[in-house]
Amino acid sequence: MNYEEKLESKGYKFPTQANKRIFEAGVRTGNLIFVSGNAAKVEGVLKYKGIVGDTVTMEQAQDAGKIAFVNCLATVKNMIGNLDSMKRIVNIKGYVASTPEFTDQPKVMDEVSALAIEIFGDVGKHSRASIGTSSLPEGTPVEVEIIVEV
Repeated sequence: MNYEEKLESKGYKFPTQANKRIFEAGVRTGNLIFVSGNAAKVEGVLKYKGIVGDTVTMEQAQDAGKIAFVNCLATVKNMIGNLDSMKRIVNIKGYVASTPEFTDQPKVMDEVSALAIEIFGDVGKHSRASIGTSSLPEGTPVEVEIIVEV
């Protein structure tokens, strides 16, 4: 089973991407692809909106992170044809819109890291940052960006 099939077996589907932004969805330099931040959009619509620790639960934030991660992977797939030619997920950054009292941003992103390793094995082992912020674009509770080696 290839990586995309593994993700689909977990219920994740790759979105059709149309970059309507003034910046690139992903940029390749040498053997690295830097993927711009993605929200938890399903068919172009945010699945969750709000602030973690207020209107968004931990479980919703974790799900949002995983969806955003899969959306990042869709950019990689669009750029290189398929995920099986990835050599490594180098880095994952997660931004979590949260209340000042919420300090479990790493727990939100732990689910993303677990999914990366479950699907990709050693290729999915990565460095990571989990960053709290007061708000994110369009009200998404989580935004994820990745760097992959190809």
